[in-house]
Amino acid sequence: MLPIIFSVCGASLIGLLIYGITHQAASRTLDDAVAQRQWPLAPQPNHRLLALTAGASSSDLAAHRGQVVILNFWASWCQPCEDEAPLLQREQPRLLSHHATVLGVTYKDLTVDSQSFIRRFHLTYPNLRDANGSFAEAYGTDQLPESFLIDREGRVRAIERGAISGAFLRRALTLALEP
Repeated sequence: MLPIIFSVCGASLIGLLIYGITHQAASRTLDDAVAQRQWPLAPQPNHRLLALTAGASSSDLAAHRGQVVILNFWASWCQPCEDEAPLLQREQPRLLSHHATVLGVTYKDLTVDSQSFIRRFHLTYPNLRDANGSFAEAYGTDQLPESFLIDREGRVRAIERGAISGAFLRRALTLALEP
């Protein structure tokens, strides 16, 4: 009986090890740096992304250097994304008037579904498609929605893992009002 128990325990440990290796959590390096007020540079600013909308005049984050950017990862199948899209759209004109913008990036979504989402919510801010998920991965994105507040120098100043809050939007506007 004892050898059977050891065999089952050994198999269980091997199973847990395999699970742990294949299901590693997303990196929270950015979160740690922001929490310590180190303001890290936004990862992969020159990573080329596919434009989803006519308003997407650029296909990378670097093209928005000099602007405050709310970088918002979303998907058409995400219910909290549906809830926050109108909030982001409502904030966009005010942000634009202060040389700031929302920059949407779809994550694990079909292009046709993303475009339908953009039309349904009348989104006017630029939206890009992260075709293979590597851009989102660089930000530690593994749940949706997730938003990153990036200052004019390209540094991450705040992170919202989950739906955006009013405080996050106010912080973005405050940052946009700074000279």
